[in-house]
Amino acid sequence: MATHNELGEKGEQLAVEFLIKKGYKILERNWRFKKAEVDIIAKKNKLLAVIEVKTRSSNYFGNPQDFVNQKKIKLLVEAVNEYVISRDLDLEVRFDIIAVLKNKNNFEIEHLEDAFLHF
Repeated sequence: MATHNELGEKGEQLAVEFLIKKGYKILERNWRFKKAEVDIIAKKNKLLAVIEVKTRSSNYFGNPQDFVNQKKIKLLVEAVNEYVISRDLDLEVRFDIIAVLKNKNNFEIEHLEDAFLHF
């Protein structure tokens, strides 16, 4: 497996562990609809959190969250709309980004809630 794929999987696993510690229940990982893949769908109380995980080995070209573009946002919104409707969920939906940055042998995790409001 390519190194960037391994880094991405490690970042997603760290994000899942982070969310569980914060009281979230993980409902789905790598959920697909059409061309979209939702990294993590989690629930906390009456909130459905849709989380895009971005992992980078350096911030030389920008912060991990800077790599979520309008096209990705549109795909995620469409996918989550289908998820909510198909499961007949009555929850508030929030779109988050978890940015994971590898710094030598350590990982820094930043949870950006309501991240798509900033685009």
